[in-house]
Amino acid sequence: MTDRKATLSVGDKSIEVPVYSGTVGPDVIDVRGLVQEGVFTYDPGFVSTAACESAITYIDGANGVLLHRGYPIEQLAEHSDYLEVCYLLLHGELPSAEENQKFHDTIKNHTMLHDQMRNFFQGFRRDAHPMAIMCGVVGALSAFYHGEMDVASQEQREITAHRLIAKMPTIAAWCYKYAIGQPFIYPRNDLSYSENFLQMMFGVPCEEYKPNPILAKAMDKIFILHADHEQNASTSTVRLAGSTGANPYACIASGIAALWGPAHGGANEAVLDMLAEIGDESNIEKFIAKAKDKDDPFRLMGFGHRVYKNFDPRAKVMAETAHEVLTELGLENDPLLKIAQRLEKIALEDEYFVKRKLYPNVDFYSGLILKAIGIPTSMFTVIFALSRTIGWFSHWNEMVSGDYRIGRPRQLYTGSDSRDYPTK
Repeated sequence: MTDRKATLSVGDKSIEVPVYSGTVGPDVIDVRGLVQEGVFTYDPGFVSTAACESAITYIDGANGVLLHRGYPIEQLAEHSDYLEVCYLLLHGELPSAEENQKFHDTIKNHTMLHDQMRNFFQGFRRDAHPMAIMCGVVGALSAFYHGEMDVASQEQREITAHRLIAKMPTIAAWCYKYAIGQPFIYPRNDLSYSENFLQMMFGVPCEEYKPNPILAKAMDKIFILHADHEQNASTSTVRLAGSTGANPYACIASGIAALWGPAHGGANEAVLDMLAEIGDESNIEKFIAKAKDKDDPFRLMGFGHRVYKNFDPRAKVMAETAHEVLTELGLENDPLLKIAQRLEKIALEDEYFVKRKLYPNVDFYSGLILKAIGIPTSMFTVIFALSRTIGWFSHWNEMVSGDYRIGRPRQLYTGSDSRDYPTK
């Protein structure tokens, strides 16, 4: 506990509240006792409110720092793989070689979906958005594992984590296959996590699919870089849903629904839409001028970040990966990709963008990579959800493992005061 106090003056009343310090980051003023004094705090969007205590991920936006359990994201992207990062987020420490192998084997043994789940996919319209399908199918998992959803059981929570990590690539790939009318491709235990996802996405029954190692490595980095991002909108949604005691599949489905919002998970798709709108390299200067005009509604998508004020630490990794993928696929001269590369150069050199810290972010590069691999924009947020599942689950697991209360935000009421119903 803390001996430090902050004093809040409200009229002629002084209220003392505790002040806490985390491992790193800003101090936190504990305002829970204010309700007993007859006042609330007002913080639309919760931008100045710590709604929970967490030991999973730390972001220092001013200095471009992203740590998972203390490890910088750049080091994890360089030295680790996605499943090892999943283990780290879930358990708090990196696995030993034996633990890592056991975890990889366990995930491979859970990749299949119950055969009756095919019926859930077939219940959707053939032109349904893949995110609509994913949201529904993940929520439906609770109908298949209802006997093992005791949130108080650490063993059952761990089994659920394994199932979700393992089955999300299968669900994601099947969302795509259903949307394009191709047969579902089953997972293969002889492939890595990212290789398996690519073969379920692009394989066909009539021939063996051989994943390109450069593309598989790129997918693995995309998974790592999107695995968790602290208390964002979708993670907060999962925590709020979980605070009611809801089952973990319903909670993860709520996170998927929140991620579907274009202000959250649709940024890399917006990058491709922007590139298509620009259309040709010859139009770049005109659109740069529009971006600099504060009265013009056009905005460059994939530049700058709400949290990171200097640079996005994930972007450097993605930039290197993007160039590797484009070179491997011989797409250096793709028209949209040429536009993107020119925009990247301008953003890194033009004084207007440098001064305003409008650097290319992770969404700018991940969109380029996914397009180059052949993944349609409608699948971008699905892949984001696949990657972020471990982050959502880790935060949910952290919350239900300790003492927690049902979430109940307050409001500043501005409606009518009490009034009588009019009578004739």
